[in-house]
Amino acid sequence: MLDAIWPFFGISIRTPRLELRLITDDELPEFIELGRDIHDDSPFPFVLGWSTLADPEFSEGFAQFHWRTRGTLTPQDWVLPFGVFVDGVGVGLQGVEAKNFVSLRVAETGSWLSRRYQRQGIGVEMRAAALHFIFEGLGAAEATSTARTTNAGSIGVSTALGYEVNGTDLSDFNGEIAEQFRFRLKRAAWEESKRGDIELTGVEGCLRLLGLEAPGPNG
Repeated sequence: MLDAIWPFFGISIRTPRLELRLITDDELPEFIELGRDIHDDSPFPFVLGWSTLADPEFSEGFAQFHWRTRGTLTPQDWVLPFGVFVDGVGVGLQGVEAKNFVSLRVAETGSWLSRRYQRQGIGVEMRAAALHFIFEGLGAAEATSTARTTNAGSIGVSTALGYEVNGTDLSDFNGEIAEQFRFRLKRAAWEESKRGDIELTGVEGCLRLLGLEAPGPNG
């Protein structure tokens, strides 16, 4: 079993509607196909241009990203790119990442959905699942997210889940200045709407690898 070698493969975050878990190598081709159809050309939703690459760069980069997150994971710097599954079918990706989580207790989320699964409430549901993992499973004090100011879908998800705007950033995207909002959700705000229908399994077996022998002081 993969989770006996790499416990993160044993993590499952289930809501009544979907499941988050890591993608296996056998599932990479399925998710590469999903990732080819995320958005129209305008307005461009992301700050980074990975989704615009043509093959073979797109497929190679997609696979390398997932392999790299496993090979470089440390308690000081980690990324968990959870596949999103509805009725066992992959629909998108919900990432959770952090730097210096042991001391800061802050984790960031980022996500995408294939276009045929957008505007169905899945985006809110998968972010809610990720937040449950961050706060309930890892004992976080705060969750953060960013969204390009033209990305109405991502902004709507953050707003629906109670985040507050925490400033803006500027970046250079292919010679174009891109502006994005920073969002933050503090633990007290999350607890006000904490759901009781989200199930976490396999988290305890990963705590040691994240430098967390037990959930944090907030968990």
